[in-house]
Amino acid sequence: MTDRIEINPAVMLGKPVIRGTRIPVELILRKLSEGATEADLLDAYPRLTPEDIRAALAYAADSLAHETILLQTA
Repeated sequence: MTDRIEINPAVMLGKPVIRGTRIPVELILRKLSEGATEADLLDAYPRLTPEDIRAALAYAADSLAHETILLQTA
């Protein structure tokens, strides 16, 4: 996964993107959540590959897995 996702302050203000592109991981996730299919994304973004889409999903899952949630007690 890390070979497909890049975080570089000089690219898209440091947002995670697909390496070698300016396609943010967030864009891929939003499009999928809106009902876009893998085929839709590949058609709209010719530089994108199926492996890139899976890497974006894995990156998001990994980010959530390491998130800390603070709960207030009543």
